[in-house]
Amino acid sequence: MNNFTFYSPTYFVFGRDTESTAGQQVKRFGGHKVLLHYGGGSVVKSGLLDRVKASLDAEGIEYVELGGVQPNPKSGLVYQGIELCRKEKIDFILPVGGGSAIDSGKAIAMGVLYDGDFWDFYTGTPVTEALPVGVVLTLAATGSEGSTDTVVTQENGMYKRCADGDVLRPKFAIMNPELTTTLPPYQTASGISDIMSHCMERLFSHTKDVEITDRLLEAVLLTMVKEGKRAIADPSNYAARANILWSGMVAHNNITGVGRDQDWGTHHMENELSTTYGCSHGAGLAILTPAWMTYVLKLGIGIERFVEFAVRIWGCQMNFEDPEVTAKEGIVALKDFLRSIGMPTSISEIGGKEEDIPMLVKNMFHGAPNHGSFLKLTEEHAAEIYRLAL
Repeated sequence: MNNFTFYSPTYFVFGRDTESTAGQQVKRFGGHKVLLHYGGGSVVKSGLLDRVKASLDAEGIEYVELGGVQPNPKSGLVYQGIELCRKEKIDFILPVGGGSAIDSGKAIAMGVLYDGDFWDFYTGTPVTEALPVGVVLTLAATGSEGSTDTVVTQENGMYKRCADGDVLRPKFAIMNPELTTTLPPYQTASGISDIMSHCMERLFSHTKDVEITDRLLEAVLLTMVKEGKRAIADPSNYAARANILWSGMVAHNNITGVGRDQDWGTHHMENELSTTYGCSHGAGLAILTPAWMTYVLKLGIGIERFVEFAVRIWGCQMNFEDPEVTAKEGIVALKDFLRSIGMPTSISEIGGKEEDIPMLVKNMFHGAPNHGSFLKLTEEHAAEIYRLAL
């Protein structure tokens, strides 16, 4: 196990009707004037936004609204939010929604206190200060409600990049599983795929003697397989939704990743799919993860990890004479599961073509040369994985 530091101060408020405490939580963490940041669709139609406003009113907390967050959040709205927060003297950011609203809110929180272009943080500048962020979560997927991360697309060039820092962990996260029960099946499945990918990016590691995080990652994956099926079959199943919602947080606040090298090559490759074709992040990961596994296994790298994945998660029988057979069965089982919950498993299903691959690779490596740890990706590796995913 590697040396590590781990700091996870988020205060979680979990369960039915917990959105009614939003005002209390903002007050608890010193907020006086809030930016309410959201997309504008379901959070408005469902009445959730009005309930959050009522809770702020009850505590005498002022607020300013900025809607319009899109999936794969864009830089333009972030710049608008930074200007608005400075003008209105906002001291707390409260995204209401899923990962896109949270990521956009975190970007605004960084930018308000920074003299330069907020995009500097997405190209290597360390994040050292930000306005406090709280979250009212409506989607189990990205884990942004408990993580240090934010992902935004720069519209000047359409580059999708990540920034991170401990100051970006939300001060609180309100997590009501009931808010996820009205999601369309495709969104639910995309979230399941994203959560599983967060586990697999950590599970496939060359670090030795990490039994505790191995088993934590396996537990989350097994939970997703079981509860994912239940949530797709019965969207109103509170128990399934609750387990998925908490799994999303556990998968990405990094309690499962400490002390071990992590990969993230597949995530970096996926950024180009969602930017180019407009697919959900989870759908892109469903397409690329089996292709990445197939390619890495073909190179003979880390076969023991693939065998453990096949046996422990999918119940594949161990072939002692030819372990690679077992490893391949695990990849097939993953792909079959993703199909069963409605995810695409090929780039062609989202409109991609082979002639797009050079552009995808070029954009992926533009200003970002380092991708992957289990396999350090070259441009040639990335191109071949995209081809396998066609």
